[in-house]
Amino acid sequence: MRSIPNSSVRTARRGVARSAGFTLLEILVVLAIIGLLAGLAITNVDKIFGGAQATTVRLQVRDSMRTPLTSYRIHMGDYPSTAEGLQALVAAPGSKADKWHGPYLEPAKIPLDPWNEPLQYAYPGTRNKGSYDLWSKGPDKQSGTEDDIGNWETGTATEAK
Repeated sequence: MRSIPNSSVRTARRGVARSAGFTLLEILVVLAIIGLLAGLAITNVDKIFGGAQATTVRLQVRDSMRTPLTSYRIHMGDYPSTAEGLQALVAAPGSKADKWHGPYLEPAKIPLDPWNEPLQYAYPGTRNKGSYDLWSKGPDKQSGTEDDIGNWETGTATEAK
């Protein structure tokens, strides 16, 4: 059996000990990468939630409000007028109270868009001839601008007026 000199054993042990951990430089590189990823995620949060708000209001004006308005039309014979507005879905219009079977919205209040603005309503519609126009003023909170989101295919609510 051959003996290994004591100094060789120590050198071998130091090599193993050095390779078992991370260096400070490696840890700093990993932290820098995590920081960059976190920065990218934080700067894109507004884009992610902005898209979600537009999708939410699109569903609201195209789908969610369709059933209450259709139910109103079945009971009353027509959609609420522009003057009556969406309020006719939660409170009986004075002249037609005998036919009204509402409230047609649950809970009995008119929903707001994601920007805390009331939905806009017009009947007869200027974009949907023979039906109603229902739209959100969008993030700029101004009706008739490019960011309006309505129950029509494209364009703004005031283009057809």
